[in-house]
Order: sequence, then structure tokens, then C-alpha cells
Amino acid sequence: MARNRSPKTRRIARKDSVAVIGLGRFGRALALELVDEDTEVLGIDEDPEVVQMMSGSLTHVVRADSTKESVLRQLAVHEFNRAVVAIGTDLEASILTASLLVSFGIQDVWAKAISEAHGRILTQLGVQHVVYPEHDMGQRVAHLVRGRMLDYIEFEDDFAMVKTTPPADIVGKRLAESTVRTRYGITVVAIKRPGQDFTYATADTVVEDHDTIIVAGRTRQTERFSELQ
Repeated sequence: MARNRSPKTRRIARKDSVAVIGLGRFGRALALELVDEDTEVLGIDEDPEVVQMMSGSLTHVVRADSTKESVLRQLAVHEFNRAVVAIGTDLEASILTASLLVSFGIQDVWAKAISEAHGRILTQLGVQHVVYPEHDMGQRVAHLVRGRMLDYIEFEDDFAMVKTTPPADIVGKRLAESTVRTRYGITVVAIKRPGQDFTYATADTVVEDHDTIIVAGRTRQTERFSELQ
């Protein structure tokens, strides 16, 4: 059951707004991060305690059953261009909700999957973006634990960016002289000195011992580079 659709709910369905359905740990973190980035968020959850807890933190939050088309239409969810199904453990609710969002023709639908089978079903329904938060975070932390990585982002097509500290053999040299791209197959794209902001790296940039660098390249090559001492 949904609250009565208010003028505020109607106004929120703007081009840059996001509907986040399911306010568990993942959904809450996502919704709050969006709000911090000045994005208007409509949060939907069936749990009255969760709705009460999030009241005042999101642009609008409502208790509702997202598996019912009439309820979602009452909340103007069909008018959104972006929506996230952050429901995890209730697979039926996740699948039914995602199916409704796709049928609305929403431009970008994101959905959380808790298994490969769950993800396959979401993809077959037409969900454009399926994410595996626990799996992806586990992989990311594993990469951070293995070497000197400070942060790690992996993209599709075997490409990654790594935040790390420079190995000894490139310290004190201009990047052009270090031949880091030829030897390691990676590119240093940005550099940060202690107490300063990140800046773009150039061929004339001299890497110093206490610098932090961001490198990009094939996944395994960035991993190997971050493991150098």
C-alpha cells in the first residue's frame, strides 16, 4: 500500500531524479550518496521502520509494495528516466519490480543481483544494468589486500585503473625517461603529492617517493605493476 501521491512526488519525477526501490544496506548507501551529489531521490520500501528512519534524509521516501503496477504509477515511478531495484533477498519482488520498470520504458534501469542466476533473469527481462555488489566488492577488496593498491576500479574489456604508490625504479625520473609504458604496459594518468590535489601526469612529470599515482591499463598489467616494490 502506498501513501497518497503528493505534489512533491509528482515534481520529483524529473530528468535528473532517481527512484531507488529497496532501502536495505545497499539501497540506503546508494540513495544517500545520490542525495549527497545533489540528486533528487524517491526511496521506496515496504518496511515502515526503514521508511521512518530514512524520512528527512531523502527527497521523498514512501512505504509501498513495488510489485504492484498501480502503486508504482500512483508514485509516478513510470515518469522517471532512471531507477534502481536494490531489493536483494526477496527474489520474487526483485524480478517483478524490475519487470514493471522495464515495461514502463524507463531509460536506465539498474538492478542488484545476488547470484548469477538472478542476474541472468534480470538481463533476460531487459534490465540494462545488473550489478553484483557483494561479488564486486569482494573482488575489489581482494585486489587491495594482495598488493600495494590503495584503490582499484575494473571496467569491462579487461581494463582497470589503480591508485597506488610508485615502485622504486621510476622514482626520481621523468615519466618519459622511466619508459613505464613500454616496460609495464601501463600509463600513469595522474599524480598526487602529499598535501596537494591530484593533477594530470605528463611526460615531464618527475615521480617522487611519497607520491600517489593512478595508473591505467590491462587488468593483469595494472595488478602486476602495483605489486612492484
